[in-house]
Amino acid sequence: MARPVWTGVLSFGLVSIPIALYTATDSHTIHFHQLQRGTSDRIRNKRINERTGEPVELEEIVKGFDTGEEYVLVEPKELDEIVPGRSKTIEISGFVDLDTVDPIFFDKTYYLGPKGKEYAKVYGLLEQALEESNRAGIATFVMRGREYLVALKAEKELLAVHTLHWSDEIRDPHQEIPDLPQTGRASASKLKMAHQLIDALAIDWQPEDYRDVYQEQVAALITAKQAGETVEKAEPAPKATGAVDLMEALRASVERARSPKDTGAKAGTSTTSTKDAGRKPPAKKRTGSSRTSRSASLRSLTKAELYEKASKAGIRGRSGMSHDELADTLTRARSD
Repeated sequence: MARPVWTGVLSFGLVSIPIALYTATDSHTIHFHQLQRGTSDRIRNKRINERTGEPVELEEIVKGFDTGEEYVLVEPKELDEIVPGRSKTIEISGFVDLDTVDPIFFDKTYYLGPKGKEYAKVYGLLEQALEESNRAGIATFVMRGREYLVALKAEKELLAVHTLHWSDEIRDPHQEIPDLPQTGRASASKLKMAHQLIDALAIDWQPEDYRDVYQEQVAALITAKQAGETVEKAEPAPKATGAVDLMEALRASVERARSPKDTGAKAGTSTTSTKDAGRKPPAKKRTGSSRTSRSASLRSLTKAELYEKASKAGIRGRSGMSHDELADTLTRARSD
């Protein structure tokens, strides 16, 4: 059972519910120790007094604000004392239409639960009301010495708290990005072709189809180095499409996405359409050599071409597969 990261009271109107916040997500990050090159010696960070060079214990450290002329010292408990109520209460100031909250404001998610079975009915009532009204409660509260702006919303029969960025934390993209288009619109033909490509590549959102491939590759690298083996290098990034080639690139992309045949067919490779995938094979027996040939043929394709085949074959989890994993999965699928 997970331990709450914060406990307090949820308040809206004259209603108050004792609640607890729980972390909603985990991280895949693989953690490394820092070592001195050529040795197994750990590198550690220490709190050092810059004047004396001596280490300082954590309990001896206070916060200091630099005014330019002197430091104003603040004890940790003084920060809690200035907001005693706000560090224990999530007070909803109002309810907004959830669709009006721009996704850029959302930061981290916490699950919110009632602190005691006797509060379950009130908790359930608020969850159901928010679900049916498609609204979110906006509130502020203090946790770990920091004030948060949050949105409380219904989520799969429970309440979730999403921390929000403050409005002045959102950067203006027109000031941050130098090469945004300033004037003019795309031509009707290019826009139509772009719509066709988007429609041709439309998929259903299945989050379980995606996985953290990078972390898997890092783990594989560690295992390979431990065994004295080498790991295949990743494919280089695709070249940028120039403005002159844009229309042709769009047209070719649409044709490839819509085509029921493998892209390798144009080079003389025998292919099988998606329509034939579920049919019985011809009388000619399949041999181990034919499967090997098929695998080699697939491995000669680019990752984009393999992904297209996997999409047409309905292979789940394809978005997180490497080039070789796609080729192997397609080979097995065709042999079944």
